[in-house]
Amino acid sequence: MSTELALLQEFSKLFFPKEIADNFIITKVDSTKEDVVITLEEKNVIRQNEDGHTYSNNGFYEASPIRDFPLRERKVTLLVKRRRWIDTTEGKSISNDYELAAKGTRHSVEFAAFLKEALGQIPDYGPLS
Repeated sequence: MSTELALLQEFSKLFFPKEIADNFIITKVDSTKEDVVITLEEKNVIRQNEDGHTYSNNGFYEASPIRDFPLRERKVTLLVKRRRWIDTTEGKSISNDYELAAKGTRHSVEFAAFLKEALGQIPDYGPLS
């Protein structure tokens, strides 16, 4: 593993929620004066594969935007691309399940909990959403 890749992985563990840092890799970062958009792709690992079954890659689902903690006064959006596979033994489409966004929101679980504690609610709009 290259030094740059090792540093990026270590940074990811500090910056992202654990479930994202453990299961996704950064593929792109776009930033403006107001926003940072980080594209993440799921690693090619099936977490719940069954013995005797074979799987083949079937691309990615459409990227899901998740709002996370601001960084240097910029809104942060994580564009999360989850993989899908075909269980060729049964012909079913499968994917890994994650709890990346708080229920009913597009905010990371940790960011939603922070907003709920600080504001008493999770805003749908405004400078923090």
